[in-house]
Amino acid sequence: MKKRMLCAVLATCMAVTAIAGCGKKKEEPKQEVKKEEVKKEEPVEEPVDTHEGQAKSYLSGQWIDENQAKKRPLAIMIGNTSDALPQYGISSADIIYEVPVEGAYTRLMAIFQDYSALDKIGSVRSCRHYFLYFAKEFDAIYAHYGQSIYAEPLLAQEDVNNLSGLDGSVGSIVFYRDANRKAPHNAFASAEGINAGIEKKGYRTELSEDYKGHYQFAEDDQEVTLANGEDAQVVSPGYVVNKPWFVYNANDGLYYRYEFKDKQIDGANEQQLAVKNILIQYCSWSNKDENGYLDINTTSGGEGAYITNGKMEKVTWTKANENSPARYFDESGNEITINQGKTWVCIVQDTYKDRFHVYQSEEELQQARAAE
Repeated sequence: MKKRMLCAVLATCMAVTAIAGCGKKKEEPKQEVKKEEVKKEEPVEEPVDTHEGQAKSYLSGQWIDENQAKKRPLAIMIGNTSDALPQYGISSADIIYEVPVEGAYTRLMAIFQDYSALDKIGSVRSCRHYFLYFAKEFDAIYAHYGQSIYAEPLLAQEDVNNLSGLDGSVGSIVFYRDANRKAPHNAFASAEGINAGIEKKGYRTELSEDYKGHYQFAEDDQEVTLANGEDAQVVSPGYVVNKPWFVYNANDGLYYRYEFKDKQIDGANEQQLAVKNILIQYCSWSNKDENGYLDINTTSGGEGAYITNGKMEKVTWTKANENSPARYFDESGNEITINQGKTWVCIVQDTYKDRFHVYQSEEELQQARAAE
């Protein structure tokens, strides 16, 4: 009996325990969900171009190696008749002067800041005395193959550093003949030869300490637009033999050069010549003799035009003396600022001002020429 009662009690206790076990489970502590910390992005600073080791070129206004910027440029005479085409190395020039010579032809003087990569420049032609004064405006070393009699006294001056193909001491060092061309359009120069000639002559290779530059260039973040200027999509300087013209390309802001009814090409790289700026400079002139040699007055001062970005404005120019740079002024009398880049200077005889024109299209140019 007692055993039965004990078993009943035990059964009851076990049942109670089982019922208690079916109750609420003990809640586990909730884990805190940590919010991801959002890191604030630090503003990325754009690298500042300090142009360390560079300087502005006196020829183009652009940043170049500072050691190169200190060097004297090279001014070299380039033939510009149909027989002299294509010219070589000329697309590397920073400035090109186009100037009348006898017979109504023009001759080019290409001015280089850096010609070190060129093994063929030319064809190289002879000097006319007024080109020397243009070269002096840039403190340039002057290279040519021969000269007119009127240039000889100037070439003999102590302050004229020139390399001539007729100079027995350096002619064969600086220049060489191309067998594929007929004389006189077969004389060419190389960078190696020019440097050897300069060394042989002992010429100063760095710009004079008192040289202050020629042009006033726009700053890096500024662009000269000539917003109030006359439209000038096509420019015709008015030379009557090669009949050159420039066409503005709005995509790159450059003027592309044509002459002798075709593109003017650099034979070294097949590139068409193109420049950012065009300067028209009217000079007084006279005939030197009955052979047609000209005397272009490089200090006369006078009128002209500045052309860039599809626009043109009238200018005047002055030159203090034969050795100083020409300065160009707008109609308000302020010295003009030109855009950075290559520049083409057209020297035009002042009695032929009416030959210079600007047009809105090549079609308009061709129509005008057809009506002449």
